[in-house]
Amino acid sequence: MDKPLRIGTVMTIDDDRVDQLLYKRIIKRSGIVDNVLSFQMAEDALDYLRRPNRDPIDVIFLDVNMPRMSGFDFLDAAVLEFGPAFTDCVVMMLTTSLDPVDVQRSKNYSMIKEFLNKPMCAAQLEIAARTLFQAKHSEIIE
Repeated sequence: MDKPLRIGTVMTIDDDRVDQLLYKRIIKRSGIVDNVLSFQMAEDALDYLRRPNRDPIDVIFLDVNMPRMSGFDFLDAAVLEFGPAFTDCVVMMLTTSLDPVDVQRSKNYSMIKEFLNKPMCAAQLEIAARTLFQAKHSEIIE
């Protein structure tokens, strides 16, 4: 029997409280995630990432359009500050509109694995788990 896919820590960054509640519910019901960290502001997520003894982040579900700091601004800041250590996580961008400009822009970030319509659903969490599994196993093979 195959080992079930697991995700250690998921970080959700979305300014919409209702979406955050939905994400937590989906993640909890999935049974495949050990830890969930939720942030409504990208700046708060960056502050968390600066903590020296924090758990590693496996998957980030990141809203594109947020006040003060957009999802793309967050990625730019995180890559600049944390470098390659940050780019090891799997980022799933979430948006209410699949704007072709945003979709094209997302292709400039190696850590963005999917560009998805909101709200998140269980199937998207499973895609994140498979993507993370494949990324970790490709590192072992290389």
